[in-house]
Amino acid sequence: MTQDEAAAMDSGAGTSPGVHPEGKSENSVAVAFGRQLKLLRLRAGLDRAEFGKRVGYAAQSIASFEQGRRIPQPEFVDEADRVLDAGGLLMALKEELVRSQYPAFFRDMAGLEAGAIALSVYGVYAIPGLLQTTEYARAVFQMRRPLLDDDAIERGLSGRLARQAIYDRHPAPLLSFIVDEEVLRRPVGGQAVLSGQLEQLLLIGQKRNVEIQVMPTDREDHGALGGPFTLIDTVQGQRIAYTEAQGDSRLYTGQAKVRQLEARYGIIRSQALTPRESSEFVQKLLGEK
Repeated sequence: MTQDEAAAMDSGAGTSPGVHPEGKSENSVAVAFGRQLKLLRLRAGLDRAEFGKRVGYAAQSIASFEQGRRIPQPEFVDEADRVLDAGGLLMALKEELVRSQYPAFFRDMAGLEAGAIALSVYGVYAIPGLLQTTEYARAVFQMRRPLLDDDAIERGLSGRLARQAIYDRHPAPLLSFIVDEEVLRRPVGGQAVLSGQLEQLLLIGQKRNVEIQVMPTDREDHGALGGPFTLIDTVQGQRIAYTEAQGDSRLYTGQAKVRQLEARYGIIRSQALTPRESSEFVQKLLGEK
């Protein structure tokens, strides 16, 4: 999302709402890309097996791409465009394909997150997506109600894990996470999945640009009982706030709301365990498993 797009939000409230189409399986962008891919492949006189060999994918994967059931990686799009002599036709859809990995309510946030120079994330109900293991994320999608079909789960999982490319960015963004203790004890996916998730928190927490803090359950004071939120610092020097609950999301650009959430984050950051204490706490939880 660009600065101009952010400025185009509702100027009165400084917000941008979104609604999550629960359980919706078809991805219209992926379907359109798949149709173009099939037409170009047939024009080139290639069956799926031969085309797959040329681009390094199995025929089954090519079928999934053409039917819009899977979203291809950007590298595949580039190679397919070259092999099929598409003249940039497929590459023109690459950015929209990336955006379409995410549910509609999260797409603007995903763009902001990917380009942020700093993020401050408060997680209440589950481990924040940027910290999730594959197994934990899959369990989260599988528990969604109404139920998601298998293709929707795989697309959601692919999009969530793609967001973690943020750890490979240079220069590295500053990432701060505060997670409620109850989240660390909730056995999403089972105890084995939770243990793997706790181990991942320890690994990611060792990165120099990442701080992970735990908000203990026994704290008498808690400055952010209103739910999860994220603060995003953009390269343009703007700070935006994001909230999400029950498939509804909102981006705030108005100073009053953003400063309110800034204050809350500062308060809970001081109330939570320090990063070192939090790491020791997670290690203790692992020892209890």
